[in-house]
Amino acid sequence: MNHVKRIDYISEVIDQYDLLIVDQWGVLHNGQTGYSFAIKCIENLIKLKKTLIIISNSSKRKNTTINRLPILGFNKHHFSEVLTSGEMIWQNLDTKSDRFFKKLGQRGYHLTDKTKKDSLNYVDGLKYDFVDNIEDADFILGCTTTPSLRKNDYVTLLEKGISKKIPFICANPDYETVESSSQNLIICMGTIADLYRDLGGSVYILGKPSIEIYIEATKKFNKINKKRMLAIGDSIYHDVKGAINFSIDSLLITSGIHNSFFDQLNPKWDNTNQFLSKFNIKPTYLCSKFQF
Repeated sequence: MNHVKRIDYISEVIDQYDLLIVDQWGVLHNGQTGYSFAIKCIENLIKLKKTLIIISNSSKRKNTTINRLPILGFNKHHFSEVLTSGEMIWQNLDTKSDRFFKKLGQRGYHLTDKTKKDSLNYVDGLKYDFVDNIEDADFILGCTTTPSLRKNDYVTLLEKGISKKIPFICANPDYETVESSSQNLIICMGTIADLYRDLGGSVYILGKPSIEIYIEATKKFNKINKKRMLAIGDSIYHDVKGAINFSIDSLLITSGIHNSFFDQLNPKWDNTNQFLSKFNIKPTYLCSKFQF
């Protein structure tokens, strides 16, 4: 597809789709509260009997994410499936059904924001020994970045992992997100995972844009033709690329992490100053907000 179509409302194209895969941050909410237009949009889509799925690059578990939806203003029963990259990683660590996890050692280094209890609790129930010293670990489990740290602050720690040739398992592949109070961009664990790879390390992810999370999230809806599915998100690297990998259409919300590249009153793909265009990851549609 060569042309990216701009739309103002999802109602303009909704008749073409039966199942919508929706991102969270920057689309449904800002981390603290749901966008009023997104809440109304979901309600209208339910009235049209559309199937709604959330796929989120988040190190939070599935149930935590579901239970938080009402706090953000959404009816959790409106979503037929909710799946996070964190849940995918947790389940694979637990079951060791994948070849990679079967060969994984017993000792892990949990790289996360140690000031947040929910971040620390992610490993609860996993039968591994999580060590304090990365040099004693068989793998790194990267979940949540510490807001006060920048990318280069992680180099010394990661180099210790590189020297041991241990894999980096990334529970949240997103590169950045919008901080809810300041609206500034902050780095996510995907940025640190990429740094580890750039330094010569091995990285393992199961979230967007990897196809595995789409297959898992839609397996109950395999009677729906992929041509009738639409992925909605604010990242070309994860939401749009993931949709391309899964062979479905995509809608890029331009008011999210890429907002500085678009005129929000009249967003156009050609107005990206060539920065986003150079990645050759094109959405099917552009829309400033997830509104009906």
